[in-house]
Amino acid sequence: MSAEGNRETLGFQTEVRKLLDLMIHSLYSNKEIFLRELISNASDAADKLRFLALRDPGLYEDDPELRIRVECDREQRTISVSDNGIGMSREEVIAQLGTIAKSGTSEFLAALTGDQARDSHLIGQFGVGFYSAFIVAHRVEVATRRAGAARGEGVRWVSSGESEYTVETMDRPRRGTVVTLHLRDGEDDFLDGGRLRTIIHKYSDHIALPIVMEAEGRDARGEETVNRATALWTRPRKEISESEYQEFYKHVAHDFEDALAHSHNRVEGKVEYVSLLYIPGRAPFDLWDRERRRGLKLYVRRIFIMDDAEQLLPPYLRFVRGIVDSNDLPLNISREILQQDRNIDAIRSGCARKVLELLAGMAEQEPEKYARFWKEFGRVLKEGVIDAPERRDEIARLLRFASTRTEADAQSVSLPEYVARMAEGQGAIYYLTADTPASARGSPHLEALRARNLEVLLLTDPVDEWVVMHLVEFDGKPLRSVVKGDLDLGAGDAGSAASAPTSSQEALIQRLREALHDKVKDVRSSARLTTSAACLVTEEPGLSRHLQRMLEASGQKLPEQKPVLEVNLSHALIGRIEREQDTARVADWAQLLLDQALLGEGAQLPDPAAFVRRLNSLLLNTDSG
Repeated sequence: MSAEGNRETLGFQTEVRKLLDLMIHSLYSNKEIFLRELISNASDAADKLRFLALRDPGLYEDDPELRIRVECDREQRTISVSDNGIGMSREEVIAQLGTIAKSGTSEFLAALTGDQARDSHLIGQFGVGFYSAFIVAHRVEVATRRAGAARGEGVRWVSSGESEYTVETMDRPRRGTVVTLHLRDGEDDFLDGGRLRTIIHKYSDHIALPIVMEAEGRDARGEETVNRATALWTRPRKEISESEYQEFYKHVAHDFEDALAHSHNRVEGKVEYVSLLYIPGRAPFDLWDRERRRGLKLYVRRIFIMDDAEQLLPPYLRFVRGIVDSNDLPLNISREILQQDRNIDAIRSGCARKVLELLAGMAEQEPEKYARFWKEFGRVLKEGVIDAPERRDEIARLLRFASTRTEADAQSVSLPEYVARMAEGQGAIYYLTADTPASARGSPHLEALRARNLEVLLLTDPVDEWVVMHLVEFDGKPLRSVVKGDLDLGAGDAGSAASAPTSSQEALIQRLREALHDKVKDVRSSARLTTSAACLVTEEPGLSRHLQRMLEASGQKLPEQKPVLEVNLSHALIGRIEREQDTARVADWAQLLLDQALLGEGAQLPDPAAFVRRLNSLLLNTDSG
């Protein structure tokens, strides 16, 4: 860092340098979005001033009419976007333009693929719209002053978008910010006022304050407002085009991609409000970042109050973007008051209902689009089964699962579909939880059900274990794990129970019990298996083996819960062990069965080396019995 008086030359944060390079190369085919992004930032600055001025009207100084101005200078080859919003201090300029003070930066960079189309979406999700100026500009200047600061506390920021930038204090009589772009060679078409007006109409017509330009035409004088300057959500739905809805989404969500669906609602009654809710087309890379605040923009009587008001939607709908504009909330409402206001409870409930209705309509009428939604956000929506018992049935109908009847690992089976094609006499909805789709499909616990053509849901998301703990039945049918308790596939489930063991087999089971008495709760014959020799099950109402492994991996200490070893009495290996007379070798065979069962459910062996030694010994000494 070097300093000349109050002028400093600072190096960009490493992440910013990478993003600038990506911005220029990934978004070059859509250069005109720079104007949309700069106008969107100016609009946000005006919203923040309007909110802060509710408590301190002096922040308006002598200029209460908020607006955005766009100008171009053909001789200087510059475009400028200015606002009289909140402005920035020197510290804010360095923090906001020289660094990315946002969690998940490393995850964002790791998510980049080199595919320009995909990376451009990620860049949009990350919210770095200011840097899009360097797509068309070889040099960018920012002049700004924080509202309420002295005129001598203005700040100038200048950069060529490479490795460094300069920042210095300046005299600036006006509050707000002006961003000036010195265009690259070959970008002169942006110096045409008509072209700029077309871009503003296309991307920013929804901005709720005037965007002004110098009037053009033979008799033109002064300035003219280019956009509608009316809050889009206040207009009747029939007057709003789909493209207008989509451009407003990109503004409110700072996204480069269209929303998947939207719902525009006006609610009247005890609580009056307007909601405009969007389902994004793609999950943000930091969706699972717990530190990231998410929510809707809150307005009160069309005055912006706050970003990311997370109290307006339940956590399981945290992917929804949009706005709520209420006529009943106080203008001085805070996040703390939001948690206690009864009107907020009504708004949250109403917004949640509208989102679920939107998803239900999409699932019924546009299944391919719903499949896209589920791929991106299904894991989040599942949390609603746990967090919202009052809407459990609604959410359950929206869930999608892989099953033994789906191709590959597509999560496409709904619970209503499963119930509709249940076998005659089938009394339960069967499911299996596992670590991976491969281990689920290869599980020995499915053998008897496959033999009877009984469909099983395959649940491999970490949240699924908690989902099935709360969703115990659907449409009057209990959900039943195929890895817990006795699996009675008798007449009630279109099959027959396992045949009773012979006296010799009973003797073998007893010998296996004695050999494994300190490791399993019991050994018994299995009605689950047709081709495998053994499997492990958990007694009801204990935790499933999969859930136990998940909790132990997270560091939780669990009370000892021994499994039950079930053996397939018709398997040739069990017949071989039955003929074994040597007690020590029976003990080795018993341990081998236990280790096989552990491997079959995807668990790790406690002593892999001992397993190898035991297996080799038994293989070398195996005879016909």
